[in-house]
Amino acid sequence: MQKIKNNSLFTASLALAIAVIFSLTSFTLAKSETSTKKNIKNQNGQVNAEEHRGTVANFVQTLLEAASSTEGGIGQQVRVIAQQQNDSDATTTKAIEKIQSRNKIKTFLIGSDYKNLGTLRSEIVQTRNRIDQLNRVIQNATDTAETQAQIQILEQEQTKIENFIKEQEGKFNLFGWLAKMFNK
Repeated sequence: MQKIKNNSLFTASLALAIAVIFSLTSFTLAKSETSTKKNIKNQNGQVNAEEHRGTVANFVQTLLEAASSTEGGIGQQVRVIAQQQNDSDATTTKAIEKIQSRNKIKTFLIGSDYKNLGTLRSEIVQTRNRIDQLNRVIQNATDTAETQAQIQILEQEQTKIENFIKEQEGKFNLFGWLAKMFNK
């Protein structure tokens, strides 16, 4: 008789725990859908892979035009920087798409996609280095107004990506601490 009571108590506790987990999951998914709808309406600070790709493509195109109009070694240096940034864009866009398409339940349980967030951080550092290098190169050029404007746009894009990373890392999860421990 005691064994039956213990089994039924265990079963009831297990059912209650499962119900709580499903309730939390449903609440979190509903909350994330609501925040996604809000983000669609207000995309000022949001990172979108397609918008990022367009911004970087415009930046690269402007740099290539500036490089072709600039004589000497400066034009070649600008062309190399533009090509490096174009290559970096593919990696960045792919990482953003993977993070954004991650299963919401998986994110809730184990956290964000830390591998791709690390990739984004690495690309941010490389882009900052390219911006610094570009600023040093164009100091000696005469017509730099358009290039400076494009650099500012790229810096704004970098800020959006940094905010995106912070937002992804700040998402609530149940076992993220465990996932981080295994990723180290």
